[in-house]
Amino acid sequence: MSENKATRSEQEFQGLLRRLELALDASRIGVWEYSIAKGGILWDAQMHRLYETGETCRHVPAWFWSNAIHPDDRERAERDFEQAITARGAYDSQFRIVLPSGEIRHLRSRAHFYVDAEGAPSFIGAEWDVTADVQLNAELERQKMVAEARALALEESNARIEHVADHDYLTGLPNRRLLDKRLAELPADRSVTTLGVLHLDLDQFKQINDSHGHAAGDAVLRAAALRITAAIPANGMVARVGGDEFVIVLVNFADLAELRLITEDVQRRLRKKIRFGQEMLQSGASIGVSWSGDRRARNLLAESDLALYQAKKLGRNRIEFFTRQLQEDLRSKRRLAEELKLGLDRGEIVPYYQVQLDAQTREVIGFEALARWKHPEKGVLAPGVFLKVADEHGLAAEIDAAILKSVLEDRLSWQLRGVAVPRIAVNISASRLADPALLGKLKKLDIPPGAVVFELVETIFLDDSDEKLLDHIDDIKQLGIDIEIDDFGSGHASLIGLVKLRPKRLKIDRQLVAEVVSSDEQRRVVGSIVEIAKALDVEVIAEGIETEAHAAVLAQLGCDGLQGYAFGYPAPAAQTDRLFPSLAGGVEKQRAAIGG
Repeated sequence: MSENKATRSEQEFQGLLRRLELALDASRIGVWEYSIAKGGILWDAQMHRLYETGETCRHVPAWFWSNAIHPDDRERAERDFEQAITARGAYDSQFRIVLPSGEIRHLRSRAHFYVDAEGAPSFIGAEWDVTADVQLNAELERQKMVAEARALALEESNARIEHVADHDYLTGLPNRRLLDKRLAELPADRSVTTLGVLHLDLDQFKQINDSHGHAAGDAVLRAAALRITAAIPANGMVARVGGDEFVIVLVNFADLAELRLITEDVQRRLRKKIRFGQEMLQSGASIGVSWSGDRRARNLLAESDLALYQAKKLGRNRIEFFTRQLQEDLRSKRRLAEELKLGLDRGEIVPYYQVQLDAQTREVIGFEALARWKHPEKGVLAPGVFLKVADEHGLAAEIDAAILKSVLEDRLSWQLRGVAVPRIAVNISASRLADPALLGKLKKLDIPPGAVVFELVETIFLDDSDEKLLDHIDDIKQLGIDIEIDDFGSGHASLIGLVKLRPKRLKIDRQLVAEVVSSDEQRRVVGSIVEIAKALDVEVIAEGIETEAHAAVLAQLGCDGLQGYAFGYPAPAAQTDRLFPSLAGGVEKQRAAIGG
């Protein structure tokens, strides 16, 4: 009975051993044993398969293992094993082996120290191939690095996008978007005690662009950005908010005097010339300033803009500080501009006519149509009240068009009553002259040749007239509309401009006419103008004639026509037709009407 039990136990043990061998074989785990005392190593068949030795022997020499280890891992692997032997503890190592084929595999080796039944110290361990795991981990690590690199690149890209969105591409300064963010944050910043906003425009920037090209303009903008940045404290901010517009935000300055010093320093730096190639470019700045003794930032930008507008209006290269009176004046002008717009819609802008006479015969040779505003509450307003506001608010061209329309209607009405209507001069503003659709509009009006004259003021910069503008004026002449230069001699136009434009006639400015009776010098000046005009085959009209003595002197100097209060004040159409030569009348009737 005991023998049967022993047999069964042996069978069970052998069965367990076979199952263990099958499990190890299926898992491709090799088993080894190392005797410390004897220095021998036992390998099972799976160990030989792992190392692809082609052997089956159980006993293998120590070098058999070490020689198979990758040269770069050998020292570390041997050190790990020596440390386990010394400590007589657990052994755990991972290393690469080089197979006879040259293929490199990664193995994991683990063992435990034990003392056998005979008291001999030994290690029994197992090894298995972890190449797939190592490669997977390496791939995971690579993917992690790629993901981290992409995340970093995305973060940097987002930062660049954010920077580009908040900064000007040319100067690198903050743009309007970032400026608005900063102004929105300031009220919550309790460290801010004083706050100032400077709004500036570069003077002469358009001329630099036109004369030297956009590369020169870019150079000026970059130089301006550097100079402004150098002039303001470190806690300040400068932003480029438009073509040649910059806004500076200053905080925690001591008082208004310090703010003024900083502003003057900015302007002084911007006045310095800028080298561009072989050229030295001259610019400058007009600056509007608004400030507050607290963190209030809501209106400062708008207020500094109003102050800048005032600085440019007063002649540029100026510093203007915002005041409540300035705000009220601008509001009044805006109200006037709104009323003027309504007045245009209601037909309240009408022509008043001032007569022009032949200097020798005193016959009526023409009229100038002058704009008047028949205000429903304030009565008839002279152009000095509204023309400047009209120009500032872009209404000058509309006034020109309204006057021309009324002139043509009055002219037709006079003709239908049998009146011989002479030429009528109407003013044309720079904005209307620059309108590319002007020629088409004039053609639709079907103006008879010689019926209408366009008066251009000298300030349309005859010296700088480009070919496009001159071609535009030539096209107007082709429609039978003569061109006159108004206020000639007031200091803007030159002989070059006169030769380029070739007007039909010019009008000598009233300031030159005023002292022509009493001043020999003024007579010589006027006489020279007349001689030059005659040499160019240009007729001359003297305006601002106040007395008969003025008329006599100017006729003697060679003027072709005369205009002024001496012969008549501007009057509405209903009071003007008496001055026209009728079909049955003649010169005598004209003279009687004028008072001569």
